[in-house]
Amino acid sequence: MSLIVVGSMAFDAIETPFGKSDKIVGGAATYIAWCASNFTAVNQISVIGGDFPQEELDALTARGVSLDGVEIKKDEKSFFWSGRYHMDMNSRDTLVTELNVLEHFKPIVPDSYQDSEFLMLGNLTPSVQMSVIDQMKVRPKLIVMDTMNLWMDIAMDDLKELLKKVDVLMVNDSEARQLSGDFSLVRAAKTILGMGPKYLIIKKGEHGALLFHEGKVFFAPALPLEEVFDPTGAGDTFAGGFIGHIAKTKDISFENMKTAIIVGSAMASFCVEKFGTERLREVTKADMDERLKEFVQLVNFDIDLSE
Repeated sequence: MSLIVVGSMAFDAIETPFGKSDKIVGGAATYIAWCASNFTAVNQISVIGGDFPQEELDALTARGVSLDGVEIKKDEKSFFWSGRYHMDMNSRDTLVTELNVLEHFKPIVPDSYQDSEFLMLGNLTPSVQMSVIDQMKVRPKLIVMDTMNLWMDIAMDDLKELLKKVDVLMVNDSEARQLSGDFSLVRAAKTILGMGPKYLIIKKGEHGALLFHEGKVFFAPALPLEEVFDPTGAGDTFAGGFIGHIAKTKDISFENMKTAIIVGSAMASFCVEKFGTERLREVTKADMDERLKEFVQLVNFDIDLSE
């Protein structure tokens, strides 16, 4: 019993005000797997070209990530994205997008994955995400999905159908506003939850994340960091920490999701400290425990209301 992760395994080239990377390994599913594998076994579904490094695949396998669902198209190239971040590190310009193998990706869920209790749908076209749900013989205990504004622009009908089938939707604040048509995030959440998901997580980058469920709301801060080198995989790492904790504890209550959001935020705070997945490869259990303690201290206070 474990976790299925669906998404891109790709190459990125990133430029920030603090440095520049050559072509490095990235992709939503890569970040999610590197993070979630700290907590649970991961069954990966993706597509790569013959140019994707074997040592990267070996490193994931060594962490307990099954690659039975990763299709390798030896004569084609992997997905490639290049971007440049502005000084605030929240906004960026896309310089190059080459879909390559991702353009005609038709994910196949192997029989060995069918007993997975949890499903994390990384950002892909809604029709591709839906095809994975349709292939599951038994509905997973929890289905979490990420999406983006592009699909709201070009595939809104497919997206709305998909939202009826998932339990948790993850979007950032601008995507929540676009999907709902409302600037107020509280009203936006109410509208989006009316579309189907039971839970909504709105990511606000360096300003933390919000969890909405049945009139309840929880806010988790982001850890104030002295240096942010590369925010590219932060959202996916957050998702990996969130679903990794849920899969480890097998508890899908609102209370446990609060903890999962803190775990996700802690993992994302590691991710941004170096380019690509480099920092995630180094994180130890002691590092995670220490970072989680910092989060507790960040929001812990006593107040006397007796007077």
